[in-house]
Amino acid sequence: MAFKLVGVAGAGIMGRGIAQVTAMAGYEVMLYDVFDAALAGALKIIEKDLSKGVEKGKTTPAAKELALKNITATSKLEDLAGADLVIEAAPEDLAVKLPLFEKLDRLCPPETILASNTTSQSITEIASVTGRTDKVIGLHFFNPVHLMRLVEMVKGLETSGATYDACQNFCRSIGKETVKIKEAPGFVTSRLNAVIGNEAFNMLLEGVGSPEDIDKAVKLGLNHPMGPFEMIDLVGLDTRLKSLEYLQKMLGEKYRPCPLHVQYVKAGRLGRKTGKGVYEYNGDGTRKK
Repeated sequence: MAFKLVGVAGAGIMGRGIAQVTAMAGYEVMLYDVFDAALAGALKIIEKDLSKGVEKGKTTPAAKELALKNITATSKLEDLAGADLVIEAAPEDLAVKLPLFEKLDRLCPPETILASNTTSQSITEIASVTGRTDKVIGLHFFNPVHLMRLVEMVKGLETSGATYDACQNFCRSIGKETVKIKEAPGFVTSRLNAVIGNEAFNMLLEGVGSPEDIDKAVKLGLNHPMGPFEMIDLVGLDTRLKSLEYLQKMLGEKYRPCPLHVQYVKAGRLGRKTGKGVYEYNGDGTRKK
């Protein structure tokens, strides 16, 4: 099955990134969000990222203009009805995701594949609210989408081989590497990152080291490209907290969120997107010294 029009439901960090790489690969993209301001902000950031790519010689002005031309923004969910593939990139909350999949199932023709970019939730549970359980799959992209090569492909209980193959071909066509993951809470990467990030918060709470020194130790001692606190600020402390709460519920107490992490979220320290998480950030996203 070849895709022509790809819908992306959600214009946040992940949604706009998925829209960008998909448009750059030549697909028509319908980017949906209920908030017009989110759509305007997403298009602005996509244009900025593409301009940086031109400046660095990683793309051409013509490719930039074609990518921007390929993206249509809409606040009407019905506009996704003509998509061959719809990728949901809504907040990591089943109270948001399940109603969205119910609506997409009613709007889209039977052959449309519905995918979720969830970092940890059950694809089988998400598929259960639709009448096309064989055509629902997990496509877990990574932030920043235009730089990170991996997509975790997660099959639900009834996801068909044809759906998997079509989505794998799509991922490869936009320059991504894939891994096939059996459905399990947190998949592979989110489960591991949750443990590392939570332990880093516990060490911070205990006074083992400063955020800077813990991050530096992980980067230089374990050869990670980012420290755990840098990663948490990028992903969003609220997003990571929801994942930990889900993993604790499904897998037990070793995933119980550190109280300091919970406190930060209650204080509105959600990471780069709010200008303050573990670290503080300038308006352009750079970290304050």
